[in-house]
Amino acid sequence: MTIAITGATGQLGQLVLTALNTRLPVDQIVALARDPSRVQGVTARAFDYDAPETLVPALRGVDKLLLISGSEVGKREAQHAAVIEAAKTAGVKDIVYTSLLHADRSPLSLAAEHVATEALLAASGIPHTILRNGWYIENYLGALPAALEHGAFIGSVGAGRVSGAPRKDYAEAAAVVLTSEGHSGKVYELAGDDAFTLPQLAAEVAAQSGKPVAYQDLPEADYAKALTGFGLPEGLAAAIASWDVGAAQGALYDDSRTLSGLIGRPTTSLADTVKAAL
Repeated sequence: MTIAITGATGQLGQLVLTALNTRLPVDQIVALARDPSRVQGVTARAFDYDAPETLVPALRGVDKLLLISGSEVGKREAQHAAVIEAAKTAGVKDIVYTSLLHADRSPLSLAAEHVATEALLAASGIPHTILRNGWYIENYLGALPAALEHGAFIGSVGAGRVSGAPRKDYAEAAAVVLTSEGHSGKVYELAGDDAFTLPQLAAEVAAQSGKPVAYQDLPEADYAKALTGFGLPEGLAAAIASWDVGAAQGALYDDSRTLSGLIGRPTTSLADTVKAAL
């Protein structure tokens, strides 16, 4: 059994490789990356979503493929379509795809490309499993240095509850699905066990750091303007602000505990994730 991971040098991909290394011999793992020289310890092959000529050769001999969704919003449907077509040509027997929590009913603009990819997989005839990942707590903790410096997290989430978990928990779930049977045809809604609000996140950071940190809620347009002030492109800033509004409406909340069920333990707590980040 040979298992390959796309985006193997990315933030999630590296963690999946680590999780797989505890479950499989290294000769059964293939890391697919634009720059395979960055991969250590397992077989690495050049694999670039935007270079179709790399796709089929890299997938030869692969039994299961973890298709980690691309990072370029707006290009992902076409990129994923090329990977799925290459997987068919190469004879890949099973695909696991990282989608978005409740993609089929999510108000987030991110959902459209995930829904389209899920449809492409359904039409491909290749057995597949959908991992609808919830929010990574790291999406917020990336702002931790600025929050500590200025005493505030900012956003437009209001009191919306976010069922977040750290990337390592989602990576572990992917490794479980890739290395065990009975998952083909299933859609897993994956999220942290205990939802939190942004005021609760700020309070946790304040308590652990000993510094005054609060959450400042902003209107969507003001938050987008603040993000452009930090150097983000206007389109991305507007998208991020709109995702916060979706979270305020419950788009990132899920209490099914499917993720902890897959990994066989409670998801990592907000307190422990903040501790590690600090």
